[in-house]
Amino acid sequence: METTKAIRAAIPTDTVLFVRISASDWVEGGWNIIDAVELSKALKELGVDLIDASSAGNSPDQKIKVEPGFQVPFATAIRTEVGIPTSAVGLITTPEQAQHIVESNEADAIFLAREMIRNPRWALSAAEKLGIKIKWPASLERGQTL
Repeated sequence: METTKAIRAAIPTDTVLFVRISASDWVEGGWNIIDAVELSKALKELGVDLIDASSAGNSPDQKIKVEPGFQVPFATAIRTEVGIPTSAVGLITTPEQAQHIVESNEADAIFLAREMIRNPRWALSAAEKLGIKIKWPASLERGQTL
């Protein structure tokens, strides 16, 4: 917690501070969403602006049912219980899925990893699919899809 406090003190007050936490280690008797909510409360008190709720990776004994959006409930629980903005992760692959998560207030943002590795143009493709016009920087306009 001292590191978080020092980081908040070192950056400008108008700079947003995100912290990524593991909301569960998916092990019986291990770290869980209750622990993550308590940690998130403390982080909010230290000036953290958004919690990026991920999970697992800490034990070979973990039991994870990996399915689309499997970690979204962590972001929702933290957002609801702590009253802090959250980002959702975890097998979010389609524009419609991401849009639903944000529009239904399950999370405030979507952070993508593997899907962006598979398709670095994902955000642009998603906007096109959802009918959203994105203004490109003038220097890149010639690279737009026509």
